[in-house]
Amino acid sequence: MLNERQELVLKLIVEEYVRTAEPVGSRSLSKHMDVSPATIRNEMSDLEELGFLEKTHTSSGRIPSEKGYRYYIETILKNLENEGDSFSEFDSLFENREIEREDVIKEAINLLSQATNCTAIALGPNAYNSRVKKVQLIPLKATLALILVITNLGYVESKQISISEDMEISELAKVIDLLNEILVDTPISQVSEKLHYEIQHQHIKELLKYRETIVDSFIEAFSKFAQSRYYLTGQSNMLYQPEFNDISKLREFLNTIENNEIFKIVETNADGISVKIGKENTMTSMQDCTVVSANYETNEGDHGTISLVGPTRMEYRKVIPLIRYIAKHLSKLYEDD
Repeated sequence: MLNERQELVLKLIVEEYVRTAEPVGSRSLSKHMDVSPATIRNEMSDLEELGFLEKTHTSSGRIPSEKGYRYYIETILKNLENEGDSFSEFDSLFENREIEREDVIKEAINLLSQATNCTAIALGPNAYNSRVKKVQLIPLKATLALILVITNLGYVESKQISISEDMEISELAKVIDLLNEILVDTPISQVSEKLHYEIQHQHIKELLKYRETIVDSFIEAFSKFAQSRYYLTGQSNMLYQPEFNDISKLREFLNTIENNEIFKIVETNADGISVKIGKENTMTSMQDCTVVSANYETNEGDHGTISLVGPTRMEYRKVIPLIRYIAKHLSKLYEDD
């Protein structure tokens, strides 16, 4: 446990570094503390030795370590929880009863991204983390059929497909059986990747006589299913963060988003607010980032998730109360069902 002055020094360094993205020196801190710069330097040195601060090679100033950010969030910010949260830009959105619920969620995520200059994500209630239970083909007419994608949680998506005269329903049924064999119990987040991988095998290609029609239609049905259950915005915000001036880091981050791998680090089962800082995110491309998540609940007991992805130099004092506020109001959207 840090003493009161050490906590103040850490708090000031975190908040100054968040604001400027520059290492913080004792001179700038002395403007906010009634002690000498020499005393502040001693405290900074002690905090560095304890692992709460790091010294960069290019400056005599200090920056917070991941341990420092964690202490700031769990100890210092906790003492500020009773501060009144006022987010007037969101109030009118949540009070507008003429907007469809899905549109409210998307607009809230847009506003969250804009307000924080980070990447914002909304996952629909449990859908993206559900698993494929069954793929089914239902003949409608001689030249028309319906593909159904059913998950273990009961979510269903459908896609009508045209059947040419040279296609036989029995042959199409074999393709559906093969899709079931390949995809049963596969998480929705991994369906597309697994399907593309499996159909590269020669024996699968030979069996999928009508693969272009069936598989493409299935992918389209799945895409509709997935897209209706998650929303992501603000990817380009990372272009303007100093931490991503390294093009290779930026490219790796954007690839993670493009390949939908970012959903693997979103905490969907946490109570309250989940904050994963730096290396607490297991993916290499996310180890310069913080992911803040909160669940919201439907009246049926399912949970959706909102998350914010940004640099570890995140404005936690603003972000954490804001995400808590949005999650609470998203839960209220379901209370009238």
